[in-house]
Amino acid sequence: MFAHLTERLNHVIKNLTGQGRLTEDNIQESLHDIRLALLEADVALPVIKEFINHIQQKALGAEVLGSLTPGQALIKIVHDELITLMGESCAELNLHTEPPAVILLAGLQGCGKTTTVAKLARWLKHVQKKSVLVASTDIYRPAAIEQLKTLAASIDVSFYPSDATQDPVTIAREAVHMAKTKIIDIVIIDTAGRLHVDHDMMDEIQRLHAALQPIETLFVVDSMTGQDAANTAKAFNDALPLTGVILSKTDGDARGGAALSVRYITGKPIKFMGVGEKIDNLEPFYPDRVASRILGMGDIIGLVEEVSQKIDRQKAEKLAKKIKKSKSFDLEDFRDQMREIGKMGGIMGIMSKLPGMSQVPDGIKNQLDETVLKRYIAIIDSMTYKERRFPDHIKGSHKRRIATGSGTDIQTINQLLKQFLKMQKMLKKSLQGKGMMNMLRRMQGGGGFPSSGAMPW
Repeated sequence: MFAHLTERLNHVIKNLTGQGRLTEDNIQESLHDIRLALLEADVALPVIKEFINHIQQKALGAEVLGSLTPGQALIKIVHDELITLMGESCAELNLHTEPPAVILLAGLQGCGKTTTVAKLARWLKHVQKKSVLVASTDIYRPAAIEQLKTLAASIDVSFYPSDATQDPVTIAREAVHMAKTKIIDIVIIDTAGRLHVDHDMMDEIQRLHAALQPIETLFVVDSMTGQDAANTAKAFNDALPLTGVILSKTDGDARGGAALSVRYITGKPIKFMGVGEKIDNLEPFYPDRVASRILGMGDIIGLVEEVSQKIDRQKAEKLAKKIKKSKSFDLEDFRDQMREIGKMGGIMGIMSKLPGMSQVPDGIKNQLDETVLKRYIAIIDSMTYKERRFPDHIKGSHKRRIATGSGTDIQTINQLLKQFLKMQKMLKKSLQGKGMMNMLRRMQGGGGFPSSGAMPW
């Protein structure tokens, strides 16, 4: 998300770096470029007007006009205004009520609502350590009920078995009763979606809200619809007392108009954003971190948190001990490391949170394609146990068999073996045999990742 906006804003800042100080002329020129960047990002016009006015007022202040570092001065102003626009801090879920706490999710058809219910349930279970029950009141689309049932089973949370013959309010009430009986902390209610905002839809969800009195009423909105997402959220907010918004499909949104418009248009905070298709791809929305990512500053804190949650520490410690003891790192270990990277959204998922990624040439970014990981894993899976343990023994005839089995070619296998040797040397020299855990400690200390030339891709 924000890829194009980040590129445009960085271009504005770069144009200022060669100038001695901020003046009214270069401020006006920069504001014009920022306005165009926001328009291209599909940010709502009232939001753009307010945003630009605030930047202009601060940039023309006496303390800024005298600045000898105009680029840095403008970055600070834009960063602060982005945070103000999206919310001063992370808006946490309000769960302070007598169990079960009821969370009601609303949204248009196709916004990813049912998947978001499961993602939120998983997040509450693993991060908040809560017991969760999910239920679907979408009696118009039986497939939605089955979908939620399947998702609930995959994350091991309770599911209320509703069907299309029941009344939505009855389903919701019985689900809450079931949660009380089983002493479950939280109930998440999925509601029916529509292709557009209509009277029947609003009437039904208003009845559900009145019957349940949920502690949280969250609107799930497809971020790829840009400023239309904010307008749709406002229509729901006018009819329903929303407590927050969840942005879905942000991984497919290169513009970011929804994220920059929703809070201003609705007055409601963005509480979460879906950052991928996997069930664990849901993150709390931190305005300051998102603002830093928009300006190409990265999100090291978010990356460290993600590593802490998703990296298998036991495997990492086991690998560290193995390397320390025998000084060996084979292709099976290499494959495990690539799978750990895949858990965090692939190479670009990690790199997008590192500072300066917006300045990396497209040619290098293209080499970081996640498909490279999948291809390399397929190659290693096609090897025999002996070949994975002793890569030096892989000869030409072995490579032809492996290429056939993995659907690749000998050139790709050679590239894999070359990258494997780089990783092997890196672990022996740079990480001194401490593998992934050393990398984690370096990140927590602010050291970041090793240079891309040392990474396994």
